[in-house]
Amino acid sequence: MELILRQDVQNLGFKDDIVSVKNGYGRNFLIPQGHAHLATSSAKKVLAENLKQRAHKEEKVVNDAKALAEALKAIEIKIFAKAGGEKLFGSITNIDIAEALAKGGQVIDRKFITSGIVKRTGKYTANVRLHRDVIVELPYEIIAEKA
Repeated sequence: MELILRQDVQNLGFKDDIVSVKNGYGRNFLIPQGHAHLATSSAKKVLAENLKQRAHKEEKVVNDAKALAEALKAIEIKIFAKAGGEKLFGSITNIDIAEALAKGGQVIDRKFITSGIVKRTGKYTANVRLHRDVIVELPYEIIAEKA
């Protein structure tokens, strides 16, 4: 079943992508939830025209995302957490990285940060998706805080 996505769907595609999915997934989840609609020939023509008109606006958005990516690379992220030796009491997630970025002056929504759950001190990297074409690898360090 071919569908046109109305919004970004994680692990499937971005808004206005044409994707092929199994019939049940399309009929029972994507279409009723409003995430997608059927990709008929007329809908594909309308999508192509909309994408053509939106192309120059998209270029400005990509350039803004690249500028933000350079600003993010300049920020040095150090997260302090309580730990017993190497192992943390708790864990570091996307929320903690988003808060550290906010302290550095860049507000990024936690949905766009993927890092996994970290439970030990050390140096790690997180991926920040600013745009479908702009993904930044952001290094960060977890330091043990004296309890």
